[in-house]
Parts: sequence; structure tokens; C-alpha cells
Amino acid sequence: MKVSFGSLRSTLGKTVLATAALSGFLLLAGAPSAQANDWDDCNRRVAYSNWRYNQAVERFGPYSRDARHWAHERHEAYERQEHLRHQYREHYRDYDRRYYRDYDRR
Repeated sequence: MKVSFGSLRSTLGKTVLATAALSGFLLLAGAPSAQANDWDDCNRRVAYSNWRYNQAVERFGPYSRDARHWAHERHEAYERQEHLRHQYREHYRDYDRRYYRDYDRR
């Protein structure tokens, strides 16, 4: 009895191709959630730095080294939040311009 290696190669090739296509799809499907995670992380960082700053002021006073450190961290967190907000506005401003430009052509 002869074993046909042609069908085995064909099946193996299809399996490898299907696995590569599925892994590519799963890799690209997770990309849009990155902005939402950035926004959540940014808000979490702002809340944490506010909490640590307030604790440092209560424990050591507003002019202590710890309070100055957490005031600086809080300032950086607010800057990051404003940067993300600006990116969000620019993205949707461009989107609205394209939408209304296409709408005016109708």
C-alpha cells in the first residue's frame, strides 16, 4: 500500500496558512484598544499623583521634598492628559472635516 505524501503536504500547507492568517487577524484586532488604554492609564496616573501629593502635604507640609516631588509628578500627569486630549480633538476634527466635505458634495 502506497502512502500519498501529496495530500499530506497540501493539508499541512493549508493548516500553516490558516494559522498564519488567524494569528495576523488576532494581532491586528487588538490594536484599536491602545488609545482607550492610554486614556485610562493617564487618568489613573493623574488620580494617583493627586492622592500622593495630598498625602505628602498632609504629612510633611506643602514645601517638603516629597510634596515638591509629587507636585512635579502631578504636573507631568496633567501635561500627558492634555497631550492625549489634544490628539483626540485633532483626530476627530480631521474626521469631521472629511465627513462634512463629503456631505457637501452630495
